[in-house]
Amino acid sequence: AAYPKTPGTLEEAIEALAKDHDFLTAGGVFTDDLIEAWIAWKRQKELKELALRPHPYEFHLYYDS
Repeated sequence: AAYPKTPGTLEEAIEALAKDHDFLTAGGVFTDDLIEAWIAWKRQKELKELALRPHPYEFHLYYDS
């Protein structure tokens, strides 16, 4: 691919941020600890919670008449 792709999901975006967040720590704007804590929070409070629930389209496919 000639051009980099943007993440397609929240999970992909968080993984990309976990792998490369040097641009956020440059100049002391954010600390590694802050970024790692934010990533952990997003994984726990959003990704894990979303994984436990059906997507609205899944609900439509299987439960709507």
